[in-house]
Amino acid sequence: MTLSICTAQLNFVVGDLPGNVQKIVDAARQAHAAGARLLLTPELALCGYAAEDLFLRPAFLSACDDAVKAVARETAGLKDLAIVLGHPQRTEQGSPAFAPCLNAASVLRNGCIENTYAKRELPNYQVFDERRYFVPGQAPCVFEVQGVRVGLLICEDAWHAAPARDCAQAGAELLAVINASPFHMGKSAQREQTMRERVQETGLPLVYAHLVGGQDEVVFEGRSFALDAAGQVVGRAPGFEEKLVFTQVDKAHSAIKIVADVAPERSMEADLWDTLVLGVRDYVRKNGFPGVLLGLSGGIDSALVLAIAVDALGADKVRTVMMPSPYTADISWIDARDMAGRLGVQYDEIAIAPQFEAFKAALAPHFAGRAEDTTEENLQARIRGTLLMALSNKFGAVVLTTGNKSELATGYCTLYGDMAGGFAPIKDVAKTQVFALARWRNANDPYGTGTHPIPERIITRPPSAELRPDQKDQDSLPVYEVLDAIVERYMENDEPIESIVAAGFERADVEKVTRLIKINEYKRRQAPVGIRVTRRSFGKDWRYPITNQFRA
Repeated sequence: MTLSICTAQLNFVVGDLPGNVQKIVDAARQAHAAGARLLLTPELALCGYAAEDLFLRPAFLSACDDAVKAVARETAGLKDLAIVLGHPQRTEQGSPAFAPCLNAASVLRNGCIENTYAKRELPNYQVFDERRYFVPGQAPCVFEVQGVRVGLLICEDAWHAAPARDCAQAGAELLAVINASPFHMGKSAQREQTMRERVQETGLPLVYAHLVGGQDEVVFEGRSFALDAAGQVVGRAPGFEEKLVFTQVDKAHSAIKIVADVAPERSMEADLWDTLVLGVRDYVRKNGFPGVLLGLSGGIDSALVLAIAVDALGADKVRTVMMPSPYTADISWIDARDMAGRLGVQYDEIAIAPQFEAFKAALAPHFAGRAEDTTEENLQARIRGTLLMALSNKFGAVVLTTGNKSELATGYCTLYGDMAGGFAPIKDVAKTQVFALARWRNANDPYGTGTHPIPERIITRPPSAELRPDQKDQDSLPVYEVLDAIVERYMENDEPIESIVAAGFERADVEKVTRLIKINEYKRRQAPVGIRVTRRSFGKDWRYPITNQFRA
């Protein structure tokens, strides 16, 4: 006997219950027509992941309850199709606001809700704070489809041994895991290895159904997969795209064989690029912006963001503005125009020298006797931010900021200047990775928008903010290879200062970088949301007090 399982690796919109219901119903109809008798939807597919404090609103939970009934009603005619539907569920009808609910999955078949399982292991680390919203379930869930007993798990459940073991003890012959597990570099391999451990512990094959899409700062890459009873990958869906994934489960003489297509593994740069593209595309489209605009400086960061934006949205949805100051080098003008032309985007120039002089004149009586310093540098950045936000207000396009993780860590950025905007695509990308991605994109054209979009000189010239004569980033910061390594150790891995020094870094560099991280928390609290690509980003992952006298 063969059981055909369809994984609905789909992109849902948080809070769009009618749209999500329709997407699930359409997937169910397609799956049933193709012979599938088990449809797996991702974790909390019905409402989207993560709905955050919407889970605290009784009206939202009531709407979700109605949506579950709608899916059951609309799929009642799909004979013998079992649908595993991820959704929130109130612990009690009529419960007050702020009452905890369940992160649940229900088995729907022939218009009826046969079982409802509540997630047992609630993550409360990194970007997760599920204990804020949910209470854990207690019991396993095993149901039968075409003679195969399926044990149901929800995401974090499968990162612990007990829930899978309990399913096996309850008679499961196959584990089905529905997930919403955000991307960070290396996460895909980590998932497969962790699931392999569950398979080895239980002796059960496993099907892993994963979400795809961007939601504010997190991106879900899809790449649903299947493991046989030996822990080998026997199925893997492509990443970063919607797809109905079919897996054939053959049961003969109590042994189960799984057959599916296996997408190849890809490079870290390819995954990172697709993450940034999907994150930008979904943020812009799901929030209804007509397009994006950004300040194009002729530097590496804005060049990379422009290439990402065009791959995400198309050239017709991207506008660039070059805003030269008295310190802008001629080659910056040339390279900015060159890149805009290569990608075919709208390119405008607005010189800021008149505004800069007007600001200085207005402040001159108050600054009398004081030399120019970072104040005047920041004025230039803030004039640019004002102009970009004015264009955004007038035309509706969202401003993409161009700052990277290295700058955000050290405060090498200007509040209400280059930090002004609505979305920060490379907020979690270190400067060294910015250069690596630029080189990768010039060598690859994954979305067919053109080869070598970034002029080579932009990649090879020393980075500079160009806010004073002959300025270089390394006038203020350690070389980026050193800076980024210290940030990774201290900020991402929580290594103590003395440990970093012991690893061979100069104490002066370590002291400087960690001090800058500490004193610039107030800036980061005011930064726009941006895409998370590391295991710890500035955002939900990083919750440090602004007023803070501890550093070690």
